[in-house]
Order: sequence, then C-alpha cells, then structure tokens
Amino acid sequence: MRRREVIALVGHATAAPFLGSGLLHAQMPERMRHIGVLKYTGESDQTSKAGAQAFEEELARLGWKKGAAVRIDYRFGDGDAGRTAALAKELVALAPDAIVSRGTPATHALLHETRTVPIVFVSVSDPVGDRFVNSIARPGGNITGFTNLEAGVAGKWLELLKEVAPNTRRVAALFNPDVATAGGTFYLRAIAEAASSFGVSVEAIEVRTVGEIERGLEALARTPDGGLIGMPDPFVVAHRALTMDLVAGHRLPAVYGFRNMAVEGGLMSYGVDLIDLDRRSADYVNRILKGTRPGELPVQAPTKFELVINLKTASALGLAIPPTLLARADEVIE
Repeated sequence: MRRREVIALVGHATAAPFLGSGLLHAQMPERMRHIGVLKYTGESDQTSKAGAQAFEEELARLGWKKGAAVRIDYRFGDGDAGRTAALAKELVALAPDAIVSRGTPATHALLHETRTVPIVFVSVSDPVGDRFVNSIARPGGNITGFTNLEAGVAGKWLELLKEVAPNTRRVAALFNPDVATAGGTFYLRAIAEAASSFGVSVEAIEVRTVGEIERGLEALARTPDGGLIGMPDPFVVAHRALTMDLVAGHRLPAVYGFRNMAVEGGLMSYGVDLIDLDRRSADYVNRILKGTRPGELPVQAPTKFELVINLKTASALGLAIPPTLLARADEVIE
C-alpha cells in the first residue's frame, strides 16, 4: 500500500469518532424548557381552565408543545393571599425558564421572591402604579405582560347600571383593599368622578372576609334604589358565588368586571376578554424562551372587550333590558 493511502486511511479512522460525535450532537434534541404558571384563582375556575387551554394551544402553534418541548407547572392560590405567596416561593425554587402570573396578588408574590426569573403577567390593572415595571414602553427588570382594565372603564359600569336600572341613586363598589389594585382606589376614584354625571352617590364596601361581604350587601339593601359594582378584584372573583347569591336575594342590580360573573348568574358584566390575554401571553413566553429579555418587551393593553347580559337574572329582578343595550351586547344569556 502506498504511503499516501496509508495516511488517508489513518486520517479517516482518527476523524471518524469526532465526525460521529458531531452527527450525534446535531441530532440530539434541545432540552425541555420549563414554565411555571401562578394564578390567584382556584383550579376549578372555568375561565382559568379556558385560559390555560388557549395559552397551551398558542404555545404549541409557536413550537412549544406541552410534554414534548416544554413542561408547564400550574399553581393555584384559591383566593388566598398566604397560599399564593407560598406557591410563589415554591415555583421560584423550581428555577423555571419563565413564569406566567395571573392577577396583581400573584405578581406581587412572585416579585417578592425573584428579580431574575423572567415573569409575564396577565390581567394586571396598574403595573406602573404597583411598581412592577418602570414604564409601559420599557418595563425593565425581569418582568413584562398584559394589562387588564384602565380606570376609565368605571364610567362605563355606571352607565350600564343606569341604563338597566334608571332609578338607581346609590352605587356601592365591592372590593378587598388588601388585594385590589391600589387598595381599591384605582377604580374607586374614577367611579366617584363619574358619579355626578349619572346622578348617583358612591360608597365603598371594603371586604376581607365572607362575613364582611354578607354584612356589606345587607347594609346596601336596607335603603331603596341601590346598585352594585363588583370590581375586578381577585377576592370578589374567588367568592363570586356567595356574592351573586346575596345580590340576587337582596334584589340588587349589579355589574361586574369579568365575563364569568354574568355567565354564572350575575346581571351583566363589562370587561376584558381574559382568555385572549392568556393566548397573547404565549407570544411573550416564546420570545423569552428564545432569548429576549422581558424588560425589553413593552407592556401591552387589552384589545378585546366583552359586554355580557344575563336576561334570566334581569327577569328575576323585574328589569327590562333596553333593546338598544341588547343590540350592543357581545353575548346575551337567556
């Protein structure tokens, strides 16, 4: 055998392990990425379930199929601030690649635990006021996300109450100051500012316990011509069944900030399409998993709003919904 052929054979034999290793490395799949999700609501909440499905479907469309390319760990606070805080600590200890938080209390809890793990919040009303981000355009730090309702929507709630129950003269805002945005003042100030134009007085019903919900609504019902705004407060949402039962028993017209309140028996709701926010959050998680820093992604506002009217509840209250309002509704429950 010629010297040149021997050298060539030796060269191929020496290189073969490295070539094989390179091919093997090229064929190895990327590691499974890990996402945590923290929600203040309970696991059985139907809106939460629908939102999780929309989030996972959009992630899969973007190439992150659950169980194949990404692992998702959900935690639910069940409307309990202490439990939510403990779950935030638990999730951060798992060192996920990103965490999605639903609601202001969950976001507060996570930021108390980490300033490094990327966080995408959903349904937060005032991220600048709550000091989650430096600004809407340039959040900075380890967090960004999607806002809920602006304070100005409070005028819309009053308008709806007056259209459905024109005799309303007193309007109470129900919220838990411990978990509501800005202690409840974020929306309450806007409600008070709009009240004079609708000829109503405004009062606050601050509730931290089930007993306070019962006593507050009973007091509201003692005098006639009262109406209720159930603010987009995670505590009110967590105790919505009791709240709506009491409202029905006292025959109070009420408007709520979330669709599920009207679907489950409330008179009407006007607010953001929360499932759409969950779906959109998948895009930001996708970008973060591909290397974008959350602080470089601007906070986004909602783009879809829903007016839902429950005709069965209106009939039980003896209220006739104006045809013009029914025509504007996105959903009418009969």
